[in-house]
Amino acid sequence: MIAETADVLVIGSGIAGLTFALEAAQFGRVVVVTKKDRAESATNYAQGGIAAVMGEGDSLDSHIHDTVEAGAGLCKEEIVKIVVSEGPGKIRRLMEWGAEFSEEDGSLALGREGGHSMHRIVHHADATGHEVERALLDALKRHPQVELWENATAVDLITDRHVDIDARPRNKRCYGAYVYDLEMGRIRAVPARVTLLASGGMGMVWKNTTNPTIATGDGVAMSWRAGARIANLEFMQFHPTALYEPDRKGRAFLITEALRGAGGILLNDSGERFMEDVHPRKELASRDIVARAIDMQRKTHGIEHVWLDCSHLNPDKLRKEFPTIYTTLRDEHGINMVREPIPVVPAAHYQCGGVLCDENAHSTIDNLLVAGEVACTGLHGANRLASNSLLEAVVFASRAAEETKRILEATPKEPLPQIPVWNDSGTYDDEEFVLIRHDVSEIRNLMEDYVGIIRSDLRLERAGRRLAIITVEVEDYWRRTTVSNEIIELRNLAQVARMIVKCARQRRESRGLHTTTDYPDLDPVLGVRDTVI
Repeated sequence: MIAETADVLVIGSGIAGLTFALEAAQFGRVVVVTKKDRAESATNYAQGGIAAVMGEGDSLDSHIHDTVEAGAGLCKEEIVKIVVSEGPGKIRRLMEWGAEFSEEDGSLALGREGGHSMHRIVHHADATGHEVERALLDALKRHPQVELWENATAVDLITDRHVDIDARPRNKRCYGAYVYDLEMGRIRAVPARVTLLASGGMGMVWKNTTNPTIATGDGVAMSWRAGARIANLEFMQFHPTALYEPDRKGRAFLITEALRGAGGILLNDSGERFMEDVHPRKELASRDIVARAIDMQRKTHGIEHVWLDCSHLNPDKLRKEFPTIYTTLRDEHGINMVREPIPVVPAAHYQCGGVLCDENAHSTIDNLLVAGEVACTGLHGANRLASNSLLEAVVFASRAAEETKRILEATPKEPLPQIPVWNDSGTYDDEEFVLIRHDVSEIRNLMEDYVGIIRSDLRLERAGRRLAIITVEVEDYWRRTTVSNEIIELRNLAQVARMIVKCARQRRESRGLHTTTDYPDLDPVLGVRDTVI
């Protein structure tokens, strides 16, 4: 039975949430809540690895330069320097916790991915996220100060408005969260002196995504409802190479960028290598460039997908370095990647914007910290450099733990206010789940068609108009129906989709991951500002 209160509440069990929990547990008792089972997170599906300066010939300056160049003018350079310089130490900390990374001749085997000028990707074959998640969960099991609550969905953050305390002139304050207990079928208040949001991304807002089904933008939506500032949601990174499956249901299978780093090439339907004419780095250009090039090939040639060809590479080395991809393609899709090309398309993959925070992971709400994909730290700017996300997660999780120490020490005896129980009076069970499924499908199709890789004022206007109607309908449904995971996620999806469109309509230029036909050029003056809502 999970206790009713905690010193620290963590929402999410990916690399950011678990790293934070392990480090914050030395300062107080920690409760981690996760929507499904403990290993279901975007981290678990991360194939590529963690970017860090760990090899000879590499340098912090080189990694900083590559990150800033990929970010298209919007990276906060002081944040980039912090993350890149602190990164190697965090990799070593993961290894101390039990994470095992691929080695060659007794040293880390470092891969290379798009946008990187050096080999600096620390990985565990092609299942790095799974290995890191395993090590962190094993370490967490051994820690007496950490409790893990599975099948529990955060519904809303508890702030001053819930506890009848006037917000101070500048900031509100967070006192924990209301959490839906799936097994009990009810919502419980979980008061906490510090709350960390590490709830992941929002890939499920789009029809085609590599994200797990839990990635419904919950953290951003909850923070926005609580009054936090949100930034740069127009920058969704579409991974260039997800497996093309015409009859796919659920998340798309990711084909790691490391395959292109190993020498894989992209071909169109005529067998032409088109990236040679697009960028000097060819297939290893940054993800926004490669994704747009693939999108252009599809539209120009009227094709559904392009091909990733690895048949010219050493087959034994491919099987050894990419065992998960090789066996999945062979056993589940009948594709032998060492002999034939792989059909691939871009898919929504990583949200570069999110809940705005400072260098210590503090949001604009007191005692609410954020880390991982839910956060907008300033590291990624307008486009994330490959494998910088797990790096950012561990660095900011550690910084959030230090901030937690400061908060707890500053208020050692301050009691939490009385938290009211969740009010569900007047609601009733509604069996018309077909309406929920229809709304989810409509939102995802709208975003895919109108807010994809290439956008326009007309497309964004149409999407915004329809999403406004859907959001009103969903809010009405929310107020009168009994809470369930489905309605929680639908509410969050609708609100996040509207926020994405709002951010996209405000950025009147093409920069990084945001490309619009109405404003094809960079705005050198206004464009270097974050889009904050």
